[in-house]
Amino acid sequence: MSEQQASSGTTAPAAAQSPERSTGHLYGVGLGPGDPSLMTVRAVEIIARADVVAYHSARHGRSIARSIAAQHIRPDHIEEALVYPVTTESTDHPGGYRGALDEFYEAAAARLAGHLDAGRTVAVISEGDPFFYGSYQHMHKRLAHRYPTEVIPGVTSISAAAARLGTPLTEADEVLTVLPGTLPEEELTARLSATDSAVVMKLGRTFPGVRRALERSGRLTEARYVERATMAGERTGAFSDIDADSVPYFSVAVVPSRIATAAEEPEPVAADRGEVVVVGTGPAGPRWLTPESRGALAAADDLVGYTTYLDRVPVRPGQRRHPSDNKVESERAEFALDLARRGRRVAVVSGGDPGIFAMATAVLEVASEEPYRSVPVRVLPGVTAANAAAARAGAPLGHDYAVLSLSDRLKPWEVIAERLRAAASADLALALYNPGSRSRTWQVAKARDVLLEHRAPDTPVILARDIGGPEESLRTVRLTDLDPAQVDMRTILLVGSSQTRRVRRGDDSEVVWTPRRYPER
Repeated sequence: MSEQQASSGTTAPAAAQSPERSTGHLYGVGLGPGDPSLMTVRAVEIIARADVVAYHSARHGRSIARSIAAQHIRPDHIEEALVYPVTTESTDHPGGYRGALDEFYEAAAARLAGHLDAGRTVAVISEGDPFFYGSYQHMHKRLAHRYPTEVIPGVTSISAAAARLGTPLTEADEVLTVLPGTLPEEELTARLSATDSAVVMKLGRTFPGVRRALERSGRLTEARYVERATMAGERTGAFSDIDADSVPYFSVAVVPSRIATAAEEPEPVAADRGEVVVVGTGPAGPRWLTPESRGALAAADDLVGYTTYLDRVPVRPGQRRHPSDNKVESERAEFALDLARRGRRVAVVSGGDPGIFAMATAVLEVASEEPYRSVPVRVLPGVTAANAAAARAGAPLGHDYAVLSLSDRLKPWEVIAERLRAAASADLALALYNPGSRSRTWQVAKARDVLLEHRAPDTPVILARDIGGPEESLRTVRLTDLDPAQVDMRTILLVGSSQTRRVRRGDDSEVVWTPRRYPER
């Protein structure tokens, strides 16, 4: 059996080979994180059968990949050192840094193609895994479609770092996020805020920005540092203790599993540790959560909220959930603040944006009184029902608009009617929250009649129900045709101004929008 037939990982079709001459076989060989004993048996086998061993290196000529595989490289091996022309983004190449690298990869691939065309087996060795930030993949993209190819996976630096720390990365339904430290700091902060556990690669000169991102996302105290895992000079420790000037490129930040860490080392509860974070979950489901809110929910010891909103938050082991009815906002706020006084980190879960007809006001009202004035309280914004509905419809709130609640449970109807008249007479578009419920069935008709005193009968009204949810519906009717029977507590009404346009587009879709320019009187 030929070598080509023996390989089960061939990705190039047989037709790619010349009938006159058999081409060589290309292998991308992962060597693991650095310790030669962590090379796989398959990696050792492939190096042994190779005619050519190729490896990348910086201009100083030293190759980490070669040093890992050194004991398996024979004197009769043909060695191809693929030396990078640049290692930083400073270059005088006319195509810039990317142009210099592309030119180098093309030339390196051509050198390897010469060996493959001559029928030689080429093993491109790579530290870690070839397809995980590996240099080999640039050869793969240029050669794998032309030659029979197999990729040998290797132990990644991520797995090695976690093993050397002795700390699990993920447990149960936790999500691991892998980030390059070269991302913009704002992007790093957002992604670190949102994920359960993380590994940040490529530190070196990016270390200060990564540290700031960890601190801003509230993850710095959890983060661990690993340098040259399994290699000579290995170093581990708390990320916050590391001097930026001492950090090489081959180092990573690890934010480990919260579940596993809590189980292994229970964090002592201290009174000065407690806080309340009021979190807006958006109109429905996890797609509407901001990264900051997602992180706050994951970091909380206790979740407090209306049952419907708590059900939107994934269950996490070790986290306590305290559901309650929708009509006990003050009691819910006091309960959350009492937990925080005892040192608990509490997330009060609110739908939409917590500052708009939601829980932020209730929490702050109680927190402004003794004995809760010293309890830290933060409010995190969420996507509002009005904004979500407006986006689905087009841009009906594209100019000045007013937001009102039609519920008369906390204010008299006379006040609501007066404000409706004022907003309507000012020709503002309107977002009407809490329009109706099982116990409130007449407010929509009353509001319609008040608005018709100031608005044309054909003014567009959008009925947006369960936006983002499984029962989402969106209808646009004329103001005069607004039917209270079509409105419930899960509906928000958007009422246009005199300038709002309802347009049927070429694909038969309908959009509603309000111009940003207002005509002069």
